[in-house]
Amino acid sequence: MCGIAGYLQLDGKPASEIIVKKMTDRIAHRGPDGEGQWCEGPIGLGHRRLAILDLSPAGHQPMSYGDGRYVLTYNGEVYNYKELRRELETHGHRFRSNTDTEVILAAYMEWGEDCVARFNGMFAFAIWDRKNRQLFLARDRYGIKPLYYSFLNKTFLFASDNKAFETFPDYRVQLDKKGLLEYMTFQNFFTDGTLFSGVKMFPAGSYATLELGATQLKFKQYWDFHFAEPEGAVLTEAEYLEELDYLIRQAVNRQLVSDVEIGSYLSGGMDSGSITALAAQQLPYIKTFTVGFDLNSASGLELGYDERAKAEHMSYLFKTEHYEMVLKSGDMERCMTSLVRHLEEPRVGQCYPNYYASKLASKFTKVVLSGCGGDEIFAGYPWRYYRSVGHKDFDSYIDDYYQYWHRLVPNKQLQQIFRPIREDVKDVWTRDIFRDVYKTRDLTLERPEDYINHSLYFEAKTFLHGLLVVEDKLSMAHSIETRVPFLDNDLVDFAQRLPLKFKLANLEKVSRINENEPGLKNTKYFQKTNDGKLLLRKVMSRYIPAEVTEREKQGFSAPDASWFKGESIDFVKDLLYSKDAHIYRYMDYSAVKDLLDEHLSGAVNRRLFVWSLLNIEKLLRQM
Repeated sequence: MCGIAGYLQLDGKPASEIIVKKMTDRIAHRGPDGEGQWCEGPIGLGHRRLAILDLSPAGHQPMSYGDGRYVLTYNGEVYNYKELRRELETHGHRFRSNTDTEVILAAYMEWGEDCVARFNGMFAFAIWDRKNRQLFLARDRYGIKPLYYSFLNKTFLFASDNKAFETFPDYRVQLDKKGLLEYMTFQNFFTDGTLFSGVKMFPAGSYATLELGATQLKFKQYWDFHFAEPEGAVLTEAEYLEELDYLIRQAVNRQLVSDVEIGSYLSGGMDSGSITALAAQQLPYIKTFTVGFDLNSASGLELGYDERAKAEHMSYLFKTEHYEMVLKSGDMERCMTSLVRHLEEPRVGQCYPNYYASKLASKFTKVVLSGCGGDEIFAGYPWRYYRSVGHKDFDSYIDDYYQYWHRLVPNKQLQQIFRPIREDVKDVWTRDIFRDVYKTRDLTLERPEDYINHSLYFEAKTFLHGLLVVEDKLSMAHSIETRVPFLDNDLVDFAQRLPLKFKLANLEKVSRINENEPGLKNTKYFQKTNDGKLLLRKVMSRYIPAEVTEREKQGFSAPDASWFKGESIDFVKDLLYSKDAHIYRYMDYSAVKDLLDEHLSGAVNRRLFVWSLLNIEKLLRQM
């Protein structure tokens, strides 16, 4: 895990090592263990190192290989690098370090662009071919590691964090108005856009090349999600159980490779509990970390948000060395400036609890395991998927599902909310943005399974990607590496071909719910729809208590609905109720205030809307 940055002068002018160093200095938090810069002619590559594998100077980057033709700057971990190394040695390659970095270089030298399909892990990297004067960039299957890029006049910039671009001459940080509209519709980005003008996110599962004189990247998608019912014979449940048992244990064991200590997040839920249980079999007394919440001012459903007691029980069972932190409303206010600076652009929900979880873990370890991804690949949100069945065709499905994923501003209010910039965003059609997520998919939908598999694809491409970006940014804010065993390649491939009847029990039901409407996430509703991850629950019942595997799904959320209209109301009002707030350069004050009033009065739970506005306002003040 590291930070990368660099640039290519497309007109052939020489790159400056001074500029590259400034870029890497700006992302020093991503790699406090070392730094490196390399410039030759028009290319400059920079690196900040968080030493995890081969802590010796042999792991220094940017790294060259063999005759020095290829030079690499790389962020991530390739967990199957030892197997690849053995295969490459049979082809005559020799290695001077024990790093996966050198294996990536040798793999590129041996297999060219096709090497990325062989990597099982998380990565974002750039390789400069000194002979052909060509830049090669790649990002892992799922987008675990972020990679931003920008074309600025005759210069191409790339980095792990957008903030690295701020040091480049002539670069100006500006809010992207179209990106703001996209974010305020979905609380996420479904395109490659960002909140920063001229800056894009390199797509997951893709690689690209860039040559001198070019004006755009040449992309190729080497992998994509493909949830589908298996063709031909289907295995028995017992056979699938044994295969899943083997694959999940293999995934955890693969991701325990490290030359530094590894810890694990541990909530009261099944996913983090499963990862911790399996890791603890290999790492006795592994350190575990939980964030809980003070509930003195919480009410209703939020009274169940503190999972410390459940996590403590699992820590006892797995014999972990356990640490926890309790958050109060003031902790959200206290961290916002730093959080927004590191997060850069908010995505998918409130995330300051993740910020504090990473801060806690960083006091004890450099690497931490996470249960992220289990819900998205094994269907952990059944109340979302069930609403997708019962449509007559793809377009009716899109119309309904599009409305459901309006997480912040209802579609009918978008024009009113964005009245100050209406002309600037008039050509942005958010329904088209939503539909384009499926542009590479077969749009013939006939059975309930087809619709639900399309919904699983959508969430993996968008919601999961947003979670991963947030997880990376907030863990790296505290210089730690987060690993996600559920996103092991073999495990994901298995999950995609697993018949839906082993994930969900009630495929014919059409259940509808607004997750943020007060009082709707109740016991009666979950009795109808909380049936996701069926096979995973059965497998993990071998390792964790039944009361955990049978527990209702609960996200990692703070009691913000209560805090925003209670203990943090002054913080909210100070930032958002002033007509001089920066957000009102782009949004209509009266329209926004009406929605805020609905939350503060308790009429509608708009906690995600409030959280997003707080983020945007803080971001604008830092620009």
